[in-house]
Amino acid sequence: MRVLHTADWHLGHRLHDHERHAEHQLFLEWLLDTIETQRVDLLIVAGDIFDNGYPSHEALKQYYEFLRGLVQTQCRNTVIVGGNHDYPGTLNAPRDILAFLNIKVVGKASRHLPDQVIHITNRKNELQAVVCAVPFLRDREIREAVAGESYEQIHERVREGIIRHYQNLAHEIVSFKSMKVPVLATGHLFAQGGEASDKDQRDCSEKPIHIGTLGNIAAADFPEAFDYIALGHLHRPQKVNGKEHIRYSGSPISLSFSEFSDVKSVTLLDFEGETLAGITPLEIPKWQKLMRFKGDFAAIEKTLSTFDDASETRRVWAEIKVQLDHYEPNIVQRIQDMFAGRNIDILKHQVIYTNAKLSLDEQVGTEKSLHELSPEEVFLRKCESEGLTEAQQPEMLQAFRELLAEVEEGLPQPPPKEGALK
Repeated sequence: MRVLHTADWHLGHRLHDHERHAEHQLFLEWLLDTIETQRVDLLIVAGDIFDNGYPSHEALKQYYEFLRGLVQTQCRNTVIVGGNHDYPGTLNAPRDILAFLNIKVVGKASRHLPDQVIHITNRKNELQAVVCAVPFLRDREIREAVAGESYEQIHERVREGIIRHYQNLAHEIVSFKSMKVPVLATGHLFAQGGEASDKDQRDCSEKPIHIGTLGNIAAADFPEAFDYIALGHLHRPQKVNGKEHIRYSGSPISLSFSEFSDVKSVTLLDFEGETLAGITPLEIPKWQKLMRFKGDFAAIEKTLSTFDDASETRRVWAEIKVQLDHYEPNIVQRIQDMFAGRNIDILKHQVIYTNAKLSLDEQVGTEKSLHELSPEEVFLRKCESEGLTEAQQPEMLQAFRELLAEVEEGLPQPPPKEGALK
């Protein structure tokens, strides 16, 4: 049997208010062609199908048109699970209809565990594989709030809840192990040993999931009952703790400038009976060139002088990070003059002061207006302006994320305005 593992499509994503619809369309067409040419039997999509819980009409149309094309291929079975960006109701709404087409959707975890155990059959209705379809596990689905808990206690109970969920599913599929068919699991989480798109969370494209922390469970915490674990959430394709059978497929397109040099891929799996006989990353073409220019003005000019943007069929999207040791006037104009006449659009520019400690207003004024900053960015800048050391910031940031998560949990989630930055 041949399986294809992909994740983190983020349909509807915009990069600094620039549409990605065309890139996603080209990817989905490429994916359909790959499924056909590689004779894929089972497609697994491990979460974050959409970029937000209220996808636009265009994003929904792309999703359903892909599924329509998928059922016309020889791929008989599909398993789709929800991610932290997905609203379970959006994914689950058509699942009963899609089930008739052998497209199984699990938007959120079920209290009835057998609902997450998917039987994969061939055209003769013979069992080919079993998939434990685990979506993003929200805090309220794996633990009950207890008054007076410390951050460390909350973190440990979240971790224990995730591990327990996988262990319970492993008990559900014990009987299938004697049938000599592959048993797979999915997940949408941050596994310890995985590498995010950027170590600096201000530049990272993966949103923190689970209160105040990114690290949850290690590779050793997954039950041995699973022959392969298809993960989503991290955007770089990678193994977890060196385990060949526990992998992130990564996102199909670069979702932030921190991913500009990443090679994107989907993961092709070949099973002989229950044995995982081969793992092949299939590189995805890049349809939109991203570039990051970083350093002082001299370093940026040097990089720009050797960069071949003229050969690109589409205009290159660039992020500029200027490093200075003191404030200089007319920075924006200088950047614009430097890139004038090039086949490059500057989507974002940022000034990083390496020595001077500036106020929050001064920091914001050199880059962008205050309303463009995320709450976490504002908090980190406030920490810097108050003289907190880098050693002190992680603990403060964890506490801030916990408070922010509690606030956001209680806020209504209206659909975004059409065309708004997602």
